[in-house]
Amino acid sequence: MEPWVRFSAQSHARERLLRAAQYACALAADALRRNGASAAALESVRRLEAHLGLGRKLLRLGSSAEAVEAAKRAMHLSDTVLRFCVTLGHLNRALYLACDNVLWAGKSGLVPSVEQEKWSHRSFRYFLFSLVLNLGRDAYELRILLEREAGGKRAKGGDGALQARADSRLQRLGLRLQLQLRLLLRVLRRNPPLLLDLVRNLCDLFIPLDKLGLYRSSPGFVGLCGLTSSVLSILTILHPWLKLKP
Repeated sequence: MEPWVRFSAQSHARERLLRAAQYACALAADALRRNGASAAALESVRRLEAHLGLGRKLLRLGSSAEAVEAAKRAMHLSDTVLRFCVTLGHLNRALYLACDNVLWAGKSGLVPSVEQEKWSHRSFRYFLFSLVLNLGRDAYELRILLEREAGGKRAKGGDGALQARADSRLQRLGLRLQLQLRLLLRVLRRNPPLLLDLVRNLCDLFIPLDKLGLYRSSPGFVGLCGLTSSVLSILTILHPWLKLKP
């Protein structure tokens, strides 16, 4: 109960819940369309999805300042690659959230003159940049862990006997790929925060790619990706040890 109380007290947590509900509506709308649902039912689900999106934008007001502060903290990281990826990732997220605030002002009627399409394009572009940097950080941390694990295995001589038994070049290549895959799975299984962050960023990546027209996906697939990443984000809030640091 205590984790849930802590969860519900955070505006970021409420925004994640609305995000999960929004993408669940997108997934449901696509399923209804495929099953030949009535136009009225589709319109109701899409209207609910739009309201949830507007509510999320309201909850994110001022979040760009938090992202800027996070970027300032990341500038003091000792690792150069992490400092680059994390700092620029937070800065692009701040720009994405600032554009999102402008979109909210336009959709809520406070500033009717806002060009929705232009600001939406800018918002998703910064979101994409942020995700690419986050994935670069994930790949860097994964490489370090793989090298560390491989070094430990070589010191123990764990996989040398298997490689020695491979006769042909093709067998050696297949065995090497099998060992690398086994090593990757072992590292990810031992590091749940990295695994969750990697899967979440990969799921989120399809959203701006679709919105910017760089890689078109079906509405149902985008809804599934958004729902999955939202659920993973909620897990990291309920269980802070699952959040990748720094």
